Amino acid sequence: MIFLGLFIMAIGLLNILKPSFAWYLKEGWKVDGDSEPSDAYLTLTRIGGVLAFIMGLIVLFAGLFT
Repeated sequence: MIFLGLFIMAIGLLNILKPSFAWYLKEGWKVDGDSEPSDAYLTLTRIGGVLAFIMGLIVLFAGLFT
């Protein structure tokens, strides 16, 4: 549980700090040329990162206290 919590927190931090990396992994490699994610996509990815980080904290604390 502790490792899973840390893993989820790492994914959340990656989405908060580098949301364009998530776009590149999902869609960017399909596009030929200069293409970038929209501002809405970046914002939603950051919000998802915050939620994932919070969920990772919950899983981490659940693993520590059980």
